[in-house]
Amino acid sequence: MSKLLVVDDEKNLRLVVQKEMTRQGHEVEVAEDGESAWTLIEEEDFDVVLCDINMPHLDGVSLLRRTRELCQYPPEVIMLTGQATVETAIEAMKLGAYDYLTKPYRIAELGALVEAAAEKQQLKLDNQRLRAQIARSNRLLPEIVADSPQMKESLRLVQRVAPSDTSVLITGESGVGKELIAQAIHRLSDRADKPFIDLNCAALQDTLLESELFGHEAGAFSGARSRKLGLFEIADGGTLFLDEIMEMPMPLQSKLLRALETRSFFRVGGVKKVSVNVRLLAATNRDKGDAIADGSFRADLMYRINSFEINIAPLRERREDIEPLSRYLLGKLAGPNAPRLSDAAVDALHSFDWSGNVRQLRNCLERAVLLADNGVITPRELPPEIAFRDSRPAVSVSYQPPRTNGASTFQNAVPTNLRDVERQQIIGALEKTGWHRGKTAELLGISPSTLYRRLREYGLESR
Repeated sequence: MSKLLVVDDEKNLRLVVQKEMTRQGHEVEVAEDGESAWTLIEEEDFDVVLCDINMPHLDGVSLLRRTRELCQYPPEVIMLTGQATVETAIEAMKLGAYDYLTKPYRIAELGALVEAAAEKQQLKLDNQRLRAQIARSNRLLPEIVADSPQMKESLRLVQRVAPSDTSVLITGESGVGKELIAQAIHRLSDRADKPFIDLNCAALQDTLLESELFGHEAGAFSGARSRKLGLFEIADGGTLFLDEIMEMPMPLQSKLLRALETRSFFRVGGVKKVSVNVRLLAATNRDKGDAIADGSFRADLMYRINSFEINIAPLRERREDIEPLSRYLLGKLAGPNAPRLSDAAVDALHSFDWSGNVRQLRNCLERAVLLADNGVITPRELPPEIAFRDSRPAVSVSYQPPRTNGASTFQNAVPTNLRDVERQQIIGALEKTGWHRGKTAELLGISPSTLYRRLREYGLESR
């Protein structure tokens, strides 16, 4: 259904057109001259205007010109004219009229023309809305660089799912920017003016995570002197983002599933049900199938949080993003006077595989900013493994004490595999902290989730 305005000083003709267009399913209003028509156009939005040319007070061509000059979204105009004014109708088309019909005309012909004009108007409006949405997205998501096809597709999915209340699972390696995608979904949603609350499930001990999520009542456990609201309550009306959700302990997974299904829960030690309206976003760097297969994550909870999945490709698979992302990060790190990247430095950044993804790239550039001279970053300012990257795979070599024979042995020293060095550093830090993972991560200067991943890789999950 389209909204039409019929403008004609012949009363019988405009009433006939109104009746027939209404019968075809359109919403139709009428005006007896150009001035009264302009009053209606100022008050309401019309898709198509059927306008006679010769009218008192304000003729059809003048009305057309006024709509084109003063309306932000001008309607399509079909001119209705007698045989003697065909030249005038053609002139009107040059001013932007959609088409013209000469009197007398057939209603079927008019109906077909109205449908075509209304379709064109709808396409114009859709295009304008899309442009406005893209502009809004660019304003709201300035920190997301998307030059690669993979990131453009991820942002397309973000824009599609954001207006809904669907739960979203964001997957990808550590450091790819999963939290940025979660924030983008929130800012593009109808909950944008409500809280965005995030929690890293791997950063808290199992005993504290439940209290952090659902809150607790006074006296619920030792040290609980007063009631504490959980993140679910704080996020009421907004979005709750659970990062590293697959690190959540199994007993808490069942309580989370129940809370998502019923939109209610009990605080730790509480007997009063708390109802909330929260949209859940979750993220993980683990393989979903493996987590379900090894029994560390509930399949039914996975189905509940994985209504819609967005996978973020690692940086090494979207190298088109490396250079623009580097320039953006340099601007964030050093402001308007940020050093520029030399061509050789750009080549080095492109050649590296970035196992730590964007987080590793940022750390690399932060170092380079501190070392750069004359406002230029060259390979000298990049970490050695990036500036002088050896494409050959690392080879594990068993260490043998060198024979000195009284001579210097520095040139004959056998290099140690980097993974072995990292493993020994982690073991050393664990021993210093009594195998306390939180303190170990802090000592090593890495996030708890990165430490847990390394522990799994090196088989150090148990003492």
